[in-house]
Amino acid sequence: MSTTQSERLRELLEPLVNSQGLDLEEIAVDSVGRKRVLRVVVDSDTGADLDRVADVSRALSAKLDETDAMGEGTYDLEVGTPGAERLLKEHRHYVRAVDRMVKFQLAEGGELIARILKVDDEGLDLEVPGVKGRKATSRRLAFPEITRARVQVEFARKDKKDMTEEEEA
Repeated sequence: MSTTQSERLRELLEPLVNSQGLDLEEIAVDSVGRKRVLRVVVDSDTGADLDRVADVSRALSAKLDETDAMGEGTYDLEVGTPGAERLLKEHRHYVRAVDRMVKFQLAEGGELIARILKVDDEGLDLEVPGVKGRKATSRRLAFPEITRARVQVEFARKDKKDMTEEEEA
């Protein structure tokens, strides 16, 4: 069984990323003109700030310099985070998206935009926003019902502190 360069790089770099307290989410080698670019996406349950990304970038660069994993020739190393509107692919991604609005593509067809309230092994507890002044409703969604899920950017998002203060008032 042959392994791709991305798989070999993942085997080499994932333990190093994990030792920095981060998860290796994606790894890809792309050609951009005559140049190669190694793109590494990292994250953690508490997020990955700029300092942590810079630290892991330096560690990955040093590891790659001491091996021939990228072969001959020059390449650029880009290390970053998934971004605001990330796709949710693994259980841990859903856990990290608790209290966020997510757009779901459903296996039955159609889509749903809802806030993730709770995640367990079988699925999600959601709050579906009310329309035209109606109250929000609760909904349970099992993982097999989801074909695709993407976090939505909220510009006027209330954080937990704001919601708690409103409930107490």
